[in-house]
Amino acid sequence: MSDALDVITFGEAMMMLVADQPGPLEHATLFHKRTAGAETNVAIGLARLGLKVGWASRLGSDSMGRYLLDAMRQEGIDCSHVVCDASQRTGMQFKGRVTDGSDPPVEYHRKGSAASRMRVEEIDEAWLRGARHLHSTGVFPAISGNCYQVAKKAMEIMKEAGATVSFDPNLRPTLWASTEAMREGINALAFLADWVFPGLEEGRLLTGLESPQDIARFYRNRGAKVVVIKLGAAGAYFDAVGQTGYVAGFPVEKVVDTVGAGDGFAAGVISALLEGKDIRAAVERGAWIGARAVQVLGDTEGLPTRQELGDR
Repeated sequence: MSDALDVITFGEAMMMLVADQPGPLEHATLFHKRTAGAETNVAIGLARLGLKVGWASRLGSDSMGRYLLDAMRQEGIDCSHVVCDASQRTGMQFKGRVTDGSDPPVEYHRKGSAASRMRVEEIDEAWLRGARHLHSTGVFPAISGNCYQVAKKAMEIMKEAGATVSFDPNLRPTLWASTEAMREGINALAFLADWVFPGLEEGRLLTGLESPQDIARFYRNRGAKVVVIKLGAAGAYFDAVGQTGYVAGFPVEKVVDTVGAGDGFAAGVISALLEGKDIRAAVERGAWIGARAVQVLGDTEGLPTRQELGDR
């Protein structure tokens, strides 16, 4: 059995404290500890589906960093390229509870974190080139200029190696100097990817176009082989070589927490495409996992195992 990795991702993991009761965060007194991070959410989702996943990052040597490293290892993720530095601190966040299906309030404490200090020189090219696929998002490159360069270089290396690269814009406007800087920076990375997964509103902001078809065509014309536009509860639109169409969303009785749904969606699409499934089947799997994700409190509790996935 080969030890080669299927997927590698670079990104910041944070310890997340989720409020026990609805209401303003300042009134919360009890919290549940969870992991958080767009890239690590996808890594966990892929690992649970049986893929061999590697994660590269930096953590502090504090209790939060030890908690995150242990959580990732328990998921079977290769953490051999996670640096723990006693001179740096691990990022964290607070997340509120909501009962109406809206996005919960989130408060980040990540400025100057260990992950934000990652540098291009830390990329292990041999390790990276040994994987089949690289997944990147717009979060990690937004937390610092050097992280942007790490993300860009990793994508370039994998493109040169002939591996596939996926990219989820996952916009975080507060991390950018301006909307225009975000638009230019995110699109420059998206143009390096084979598979691009923007949400509809993200796509509108990034391209200036309105319809899912036009947004998908924008990225297809710039080199993407697969573009999937996430439409929330309505499902998704896809545009791949020779195939376009819509996939309906899966019914959800009650939305508990929308954070992490897009990461679950990405894990579904990536895993299916790496298994050789066609684009429609891949998007259907992504939509099903995304629907599971919004029905639970944390970012990863709804991510299924291979057994739970069944024949999807």
